[in-house]
Amino acid sequence: MKLNTTRAKELQELYRAKKNDIVKRLRDFRRFRQNGSDEEIFRELAFCLFTPQSKAKSCWASIQKLDEEDLLFKGSAEQIRQNLHCVRFHNKKAEYLVRARDLFLKNGELSLKPLLNSYPDIRECREWLVKNLTGLGHKEASHFLRNIGYGEKIAILDRHILRNLQLLGVIPEVPESLSRTKYLGVEEKMAECAAKIAIPLSHLDLLLWYKETGVIFK
Repeated sequence: MKLNTTRAKELQELYRAKKNDIVKRLRDFRRFRQNGSDEEIFRELAFCLFTPQSKAKSCWASIQKLDEEDLLFKGSAEQIRQNLHCVRFHNKKAEYLVRARDLFLKNGELSLKPLLNSYPDIRECREWLVKNLTGLGHKEASHFLRNIGYGEKIAILDRHILRNLQLLGVIPEVPESLSRTKYLGVEEKMAECAAKIAIPLSHLDLLLWYKETGVIFK
């Protein structure tokens, strides 16, 4: 891997300016790992199910609206889809949400933490999520795990991240699609890049997101 040194230096300078904000945001995410309830964790899962090809802030606003209407944990797919007008493919995503909720219901109560805590390697947990949750690919599963404090060894390879990896010289081009093999390969290259420029992988992910959007969000 031959990094673009100019781009790398610019990124390191930006990191010095935003490091404290990134550390604070990641600390917020780790709160879920330590103290988050199953309901709070499911809320993040629902958010990540909504995000493909939709704006993150619109998706989070939809989650808040479902909460206000008492539909996130109890609503039918039809009731949920009526409140997802700001989310693309809202019909399918309402169904994905209900299927995910049903998967984690145990005796009428949500139960996600036992699954998360049962995997010593979070990448194995990600594989389980991708295999068992309709609508959740490697990117969305990584997003979910990062948002609940398990993101140290994984990357969220969305279009913003991929475009910047190309500019840095990590990948030759932005792939049109990412199979499992391609995703894991690019993720490994991003981890190598993070080590070379002395920015932790989880920090680099948020830094590149900030570079593209101007905000450090979810």
